[in-house]
Amino acid sequence: MAPARPLIAEELGAPRWRGQRHRLEVWYATFADPTTGDGYWLHHEVVASTVGEPYAHGWAAVFPAGATPVCERFGPVPVAPDGEAWFRAGDVVVGPGRLWGSAGDLEWDLRYEDAGPPLFTFPRWAWERELLPAAQVVPWPTADFEGRFGGVELGDARGALARIYGHGNAERWAWLHADLGDGDVVEVVAAAPRRRGPVALPPLPMVQLRVGGRDWPQHPLMAAGLGRARIGLPRWSATLRSRHRRLTVKVLVPPEESVSLGYTDPDGASATCINSERASAQITLEVYDGGWRTERNWALDGTAHTEVGTRP
Repeated sequence: MAPARPLIAEELGAPRWRGQRHRLEVWYATFADPTTGDGYWLHHEVVASTVGEPYAHGWAAVFPAGATPVCERFGPVPVAPDGEAWFRAGDVVVGPGRLWGSAGDLEWDLRYEDAGPPLFTFPRWAWERELLPAAQVVPWPTADFEGRFGGVELGDARGALARIYGHGNAERWAWLHADLGDGDVVEVVAAAPRRRGPVALPPLPMVQLRVGGRDWPQHPLMAAGLGRARIGLPRWSATLRSRHRRLTVKVLVPPEESVSLGYTDPDGASATCINSERASAQITLEVYDGGWRTERNWALDGTAHTEVGTRP
């Protein structure tokens, strides 16, 4: 069998929704200004409900270092076809290499680029064939952002632009994006499927660690079966292992530098997310050679991006 053709980020950025009901499509950008320590979050959604008309909406948030975050919503507005933009809700636009718009008192006009390849937190087939309830991919995992956000000029902000597509949010979830420097990055999505009866399934950690241009694990869904996640606030953690490697992630979500937002699924169910673009994380990679030995260790203080989602 011939190897799969490498996908470029722009192919993954293009919308997947084709008018079906019960679909959720997301474009979200998270990044930080290394000069000030401020964090930023842009979240764009198309929601195709099981009843009613589809709509586009989202929010923008700024997390000033040592100060209270500011979050503003935009939309909802009817979904309108656009031949150039991937997402549009009024004056809020996501397109190739550019993000711009306004929400409340916040305005932004940003350019982004990333020379690295996409990061598949879920298997590539899960994204392309839509065989799971939802999937996430990071087309731009080590992106540089420049431009203006909330009156602040950004010249060398670093972060990611990611995508989600599926039938809605998980029963509960935890997410981490951590830039480890020198092009290295880790992405974690620990999620439990929607509860349809009395039995609640545990969350499985989907992980991709890129170090020195190599991604691990090679088969993230299979590896997730050997992992575990403990989702809570203000701390959550995840562990993933293979025969010769073990990755441990511990995250602190600072309450004073977080925002709480309500999510609505296409079927009308509600969830609450706590998000911080000023989180801290401890990430440890171990190798097994007769015993577990630490190979790499990363400590992020106020530069990790995280979210925890729960339901009533």
